[in-house]
Amino acid sequence: MSEPMRLVVVGAGGRMGQTLIRAIAASEGVVLSGAVEQPGSPHLGRDAGLAAGAGESGVIISDDPLPVFAKADGVLDFTVPKATVQFAGYAAQAHVVHVIGTTGCSAEDDARILAAARHTPIVKSGNMSIGVNLLAVLAKQAAMALGEDFDIEILEMHHRHKVDAPSGTALLLGEAVAEGRAFDLARHSVRVRDGHTGPRPQGAIGFATLRGGSVVGDHSVILAGQGERIVLSHHAEDRSLFARGAIRAALWAHGGKNGLYSMLDVLGLKG
Repeated sequence: MSEPMRLVVVGAGGRMGQTLIRAIAASEGVVLSGAVEQPGSPHLGRDAGLAAGAGESGVIISDDPLPVFAKADGVLDFTVPKATVQFAGYAAQAHVVHVIGTTGCSAEDDARILAAARHTPIVKSGNMSIGVNLLAVLAKQAAMALGEDFDIEILEMHHRHKVDAPSGTALLLGEAVAEGRAFDLARHSVRVRDGHTGPRPQGAIGFATLRGGSVVGDHSVILAGQGERIVLSHHAEDRSLFARGAIRAALWAHGGKNGLYSMLDVLGLKG
């Protein structure tokens, strides 16, 4: 029997970090080997399992990632862009799998992550859910099949604490429909409408963002034609589904070739 994959959770004291720790404890083939938080965090020095409500793990939350990474096989990262870029560099040094669920990365951040992926396998996705990634494939196919007679709008809603907009998932879906139309999303994306906007531009891909309450994540791709609409939707009810997807991604990438991958690669949906 092979040894379980040793995983580190960064941002271990946050909502998603604790969800990841609980998911690792409940999953076969993986074990928690490290937990990292930022300097000054009140969670430093605590047992990561106990802090997450998963039972005692024997893993103490640290603020020094390099020695923790050196004893691991993979890192699960749902933090913030600035931290993720640093963790990508550390993962490359340690040659461990880096699974990135962080959203809001800039083009410069993505370029640095791509550079790190030359030295280690990295799986990065705006959403680790199996359902959302299938939705992206379906939305691409619909956009391709229906053509420009159908206008495309992407609607998303998240909890009041989410700090980036549109969500990483909304952008993932936007990229999918833009690819289906052979468009450059940056040139066709409409993020804000206010005042006298004039008629909707031909070929625009619109984004609408809602925030409030405790919503984990709702996303819809609306294709609106003359006299009919097609709505493709996904509703996330529990953030543990993202954690399970991240673990699946880590196991898929373990022992694989260096490079930057997405959940479409993990799920065999690429192309």
